[in-house]
Amino acid sequence: MERALEKLIEIRNELKAHYLERDEAIDGTLIALLTGNHMLLIGPPGTAKSQLVSEVCNKIKGAQYFQWLLTKFTAPEELFGAVSLKGLENDEYRRVTSGKLPEAHIVFLDEVFKASSSILNTLLTVMNERIYYNGTEISEIPLISMFGASNELPAEEDELEALYDRFLLRYVVDYIKEDFRFLKLLQGESTEESGAIITPKELDDCKSQAREVDVPSNILKLIGRIRTELKNKGISPSDRRYKQSISVLKAKAYLDGKSEVSEEDLRFLENVFWRDPGEKAEIQSVIHQAIHGYKDRIRELIIQAKELDGYSKRDWEDEDMSIKANIEAQTKLKQIVTNVNELIEECEQRGKPTVEIVKAKSEIENIQKEILDRLVSGSGEMS
Repeated sequence: MERALEKLIEIRNELKAHYLERDEAIDGTLIALLTGNHMLLIGPPGTAKSQLVSEVCNKIKGAQYFQWLLTKFTAPEELFGAVSLKGLENDEYRRVTSGKLPEAHIVFLDEVFKASSSILNTLLTVMNERIYYNGTEISEIPLISMFGASNELPAEEDELEALYDRFLLRYVVDYIKEDFRFLKLLQGESTEESGAIITPKELDDCKSQAREVDVPSNILKLIGRIRTELKNKGISPSDRRYKQSISVLKAKAYLDGKSEVSEEDLRFLENVFWRDPGEKAEIQSVIHQAIHGYKDRIRELIIQAKELDGYSKRDWEDEDMSIKANIEAQTKLKQIVTNVNELIEECEQRGKPTVEIVKAKSEIENIQKEILDRLVSGSGEMS
């Protein structure tokens, strides 16, 4: 089984060497295969979307590939096969699916949101249930993953919204940005070498191993925190999308050679949670805060403690007001210390270093002691 993963990593490296500035989309493609989910590529023509998917299919021994460009005039027989004349002679309505979508392992549909209503329902059934209703027969199909491409998104109230939601993984691809990579593209030569190939059995082994990857409880808590923050910003992925994201995280960790999901793997969810590409930057920020926000939180607590220290040292009108101010500061500092202790406990559970937090706690406790000393001194003078 380890050899199967090695092959998958070889395929990953070969694809990344050949397709420049496509690292994230390549990882997404392989994760789609490992989880059985579907993936959408948004971008202009000429960005190697179909070529990438076709090459991934070629890396699976014996896998059948089906590709089609949809238009509003695309008829069902173009995707699912022509009606069988022999079947009609026997009063049976069925299609000849040979070489068509129902017999493919990997499917690429270009301009997928041009799908007509006559095609839409069948596509949804194929994607959701992996079955095809061929006349009176119900056929299980070998589909591993479907890949869609488009340069536009459907409106939320559009009937195609259900189809859009079935693409768990979503990527925006564009023309190569960096000049040095563009020059590398121009200088590159196509090769006939097939490179690493994985068998269907090996791919199934990889799928099984990916499902065994552990998801620590702190990861689930962070996903909950991400969900809350996204909701506050008006971004609300469905519960199903959150549920399915767990398999994505497992596959990402597995592809990176890990036995459990780490916090850094959460960054990959930016390709799962957005509905509009404009939301991606906001989602990236929320995920970053969920992972590294504890550093900001400890800084905020230190600032609050110093502000309370300054507040207690003000030149008050009389000793009574000074004592009241110090008592107020002391009470709030106790809560700050409690918050710091909770942060230390959280970081220990997450396996994060606590040296800086413990140091900050000591600094806050020194402020607390100074205020307490002033409070005792002031009370003594009044008595």
